[in-house]
Formats: sequence, structure tokens, C-alpha cells
Amino acid sequence: MRYILIILFLLGVKVYSQENDLVSDDIFAKNYFENGEYEKALIEYQRLYQKSPNNINYINQIIGSFQQLEKYDEAGQFLLKLLERVNYPAFYVDLGYNYQLKNDTVSANNYYKKALSSLDQNVNNVFRVAPVFQSHSLLKEALATYNKAMILKPDLNFNLQLAEIYGEQGDVEKMFVSYIDFVQGNEVALSNIKRAINDFISEDATSENNLLLKKILLKKMQQEPDILWNNMLSWLFIQQKNFDKAFIQEKAIFNRRPESLERIVELSNIAINENEDVVAKEILNYLINTAQDIETLLIANYNLLQIEIKESSRKDYDKINAKFLALFNQYGTFSQTLDLQISYAHFLAFNFNQASEATTFLENTLKLPLSDLQKAQVKLELGDIYVLKEEFNTALVYFTQIQRSLKNSTISQEARFKVAKTSYFKGDFTWAESQLKILKASTSQLIANDALDLKLLISDNKYEDSLQVALKLYAKADLMVFQNKDEEAIVMLDSILNKHKTESIIPQALYKQAKIFEKRKEYDKAENNYSSIIKNYSDGILVDDATFALANLYENYLMKPEMAKALYEDIVFNHLDSIYFIEARKRYRALRGDAINL
Repeated sequence: MRYILIILFLLGVKVYSQENDLVSDDIFAKNYFENGEYEKALIEYQRLYQKSPNNINYINQIIGSFQQLEKYDEAGQFLLKLLERVNYPAFYVDLGYNYQLKNDTVSANNYYKKALSSLDQNVNNVFRVAPVFQSHSLLKEALATYNKAMILKPDLNFNLQLAEIYGEQGDVEKMFVSYIDFVQGNEVALSNIKRAINDFISEDATSENNLLLKKILLKKMQQEPDILWNNMLSWLFIQQKNFDKAFIQEKAIFNRRPESLERIVELSNIAINENEDVVAKEILNYLINTAQDIETLLIANYNLLQIEIKESSRKDYDKINAKFLALFNQYGTFSQTLDLQISYAHFLAFNFNQASEATTFLENTLKLPLSDLQKAQVKLELGDIYVLKEEFNTALVYFTQIQRSLKNSTISQEARFKVAKTSYFKGDFTWAESQLKILKASTSQLIANDALDLKLLISDNKYEDSLQVALKLYAKADLMVFQNKDEEAIVMLDSILNKHKTESIIPQALYKQAKIFEKRKEYDKAENNYSSIIKNYSDGILVDDATFALANLYENYLMKPEMAKALYEDIVFNHLDSIYFIEARKRYRALRGDAINL
């Protein structure tokens, strides 16, 4: 028994050694082929083929090496011998392609026909023949193979492969039809199909491809009614930012499947993020009138109030205040309405000019049975309100409590940033910098970026003037923006621009002021500020920010698309490391009218 085990062990070692040798030789052969050393590759692959004559990779690489060396006769002889040994119809395609390389199209087509005819004996040959046609870019033949297989065996579905081929050929209509035919029987693949189609459509609802897809989906809906088509139409309308039309489709889906309002909630969030407030309010009101669960009702009411606050003026505040109170009367003040309570306190302090009432309200909220995270959310808002009141030390107490109770969390890092920002507002730039240095490594990219921007602002300007007069004025203007005192902030920034003309803080002041002008819809003034930064501070850190902001202004508010395109182009070609590069390239291509994926 022991001798048998020893023999088996030695045999195992021998097999293992042989397998290792094959792997090693395979690597050498592959490297030769990839480096264009086809003679050496051919020798290695032929040696490997002798050891493993059924390895399709070795066979393909031998054929490829022969063809790269233009030894077409040798490749043909090799393939003919293979066909004598094995019945593998894909080799007919390879042989035909070899004749095509010799410019013998008659022989090539004969072998292509043989490959296609092999489906008559066994339709499953499609899985071997069609991919080889595709690999040689013989798309017409690949299409014929897939279509023949589906005729011979109707339960086969190669519409996905057909769609990809039609896409390569530029036949967008047939591609769309094939994708849609495929997803009809494979709804689980819907997300992948949407991603594939997305490469061929744009935000422009009037583009040829968008209109084509819409026509195909509407025809499907008429001929074979199914909520799948509502789903895809809704998705198309969302890509086009036609949220009102998407809403119609989502209501149709909900009416047929009223189990969940999740899709309509998601649509409302998309509309809110896109600042499409009119349709967002329509969707939110629908949710409020339709939803049965408290969570959806609270979220919808919360989001609706945020839009109303954003659009409101002082004359509307009493009405909004009454809405908050009515909701608290209906749903109560407990942990489930926490977001609503924090929002109400923010409204009282930052809009309704009732900061003291807001802090009292939130201090009562803290008495509720809340988790540590929920308490931190309340304290974060309390800190902001005390900054609004310029009671900086009290604000710092709340922010510091968050850091201590939830160390290393995202909200703790946010609180640390607020400590730094509050210290900066106070004029304590040294302490602010020390906190910002830590935050540069924040796990939250947004916090890390904000921390870096503020640190650069402080470090670039605190040494130029020993009294830091301009920096203190800028920090004061920044605080005024936070306090919604935009007019006072503009005046303060004007003071910096007029009295500190040679200092490095000037582009910062211009940029900050431009953002306020945009908020106030004073677009011509914003344009002047951005242009001044681009013209006079082209080597500064804000030039790409100003360029992108001005391009956006021209595109969306001043209706000067050509000027916007020129600025986006400048970012694409001259600011490759800019955080705006990807978005600028996308907008530049859209304004240039690039064809989609063709």
C-alpha cells in the first residue's frame, strides 16, 4: 500500500511539473505574440500545440502568427488538416477569412457558406460560428448566422448580440429594436440595456436617436401593452429632463402596480436635484395625496417645504410657519419627525429672523429619546444657528461635543470643519488652519475639498498683511453670506476690491461676489467678475472655477452658447487636472453637436 501511495505521489509530481512547464511556455509565447515577434511566437505555439492539440487558444494563435507573417498558404494547410481531424465548423470561418486575406473572395465566401450551412445539421453550431465571424469583423455574416439560428430554433434569443452588431454598423434603429426585443424576454437585464442604449441618446429630446427610440417604444406600447414600455419611456424622459412626461409614465405604472410609491419618490428626488421645482412640487403633492405610510408622507412634506422656503419671500413666512406647526400637530414631535424639526429650526433662524426661538425649539428636541447620531444632527444645526447669532463660543461647544461623542464618523468630520469655519469667522486663523490640516485626509471627499479650499485661502493670504486686514474683511463677508446678508456682503467685498487691489485675496473676493450676484440673478455683474478673474489672474488657482462658472452662465442664463463652448473647450484642452474637466468635456461635446457613439 505504501509503495502504491509513493507511485501515485510521484505521478502527481510529474503531472504538476508538466502543467507548470506548459503555463511557463504559454507566457513566453504570449509575450512574443504581443511584442510582434511572430516567428518566435509561432515556434512556441506549435510546440505547445504538439503537447495539447485540442487547445483552441493555441490553434488560434498559430493561425494568427501565420497570418501576421503573411504565410497564408501555411495557415490554410494547417486549417485543412484540423478540419480533417475534427468537425468544428468555426474553422470554416477561419479558413474563409484566410482566403479573404489572400484576396480570394470567391473561396472565402464558399467557406463562409459552409460555416452557415453547418447550422442545418446542428443549430447549436451558432455558438461557435457567429462569434468567430464577429472576431474577424465579418458583421454581415455574423448577423446572418444569428438570424438563421433563431429561425431554426425560435426559443433562442440572440437579440443582444444583434443589437451590438447593429450598433457597430451604425444602424441605430435596428439596434434599438433588438435591445427592446431582448429585454422583453429578459426583464432582469433592463438596467444593462438602459446603460447600453444610453450611449446612443442625449439630453436633447429632438435629436434623431431620441425621437427614434420614443417612436419604437410608443409602437410597442400600442401593439403589446406592458408596463415595461412605461418604464423605458419614463427612463428616456428622465434622460431628456422631461420630468413631467416621466411623471405621467410613473403614475401609469403605479396605477397598474400600486404596491409601492418608491419609483415616484425617486423621480421626485431627481427633479429636486435638477432644480425642476414646478414638476417636483406636482410630484410631491401627488405623494402626499396618495401615500399611506408615514415615512413617505413625512419625506414628501419635508421636500415640499424646502422648495417653498427656497421660492418664498418674507410675506410667505407666516404661511410656511403655519404649515410646519400643522405637521407637528398631525404627526407629533418625536424621532420620526426629526428632519422636519431641524428644518423648522433652520427656517426660524435663517429665514424668519427668530434665532432665539429656533435654539429653544432644538434644545427641547434634544430632550427626546434620540440616538447619538440624531443628537449630533440636532447639535450641528444648533451650532450653525449660534454662528448665525455670532455667539461663536457656544457654537464651538456644540461642534466639539459632536467630535467627542462620534469620533472618526463623517458627522464628526463635518463638525470639525465647522469648528475650523467658525474659528475663521472669528478671525482665529491659526486654530482654523490646524483643524483644516487634519481634515485634508477626511474620508468624505466633499469635506476634504472644502477643507483644502479654506486652508489655501487662509495660508495664501495671512502672511501678506501682518494685520490680516483684508483676510478679516473677507471672513466677515463670508459670514454675511452664511447669515443671508447678501447686500452687506457685496458692500464688504467691494471694500476689499477697492482698498486692497494688489493683494492675492482679490480673485477670491471677485469669485465670492460673483456667486452672490448669480444668487440674486444679477448675471451681467457676475459675468464681469468671472471675466476679470480669467483675464487678470490666469495663473491663479481660481481660473478654472471662474472659467467653468462663466461658461455655465453663458450656456444657461445669458444664452450665449458659442461663448460657453469656447470656455468649456479651454478647460478640456488647458486644464486637464481640473475637477470640472469631465463635466466640461461633456458640455463641450453637446454644444458642438457631436454624434452619439457613432
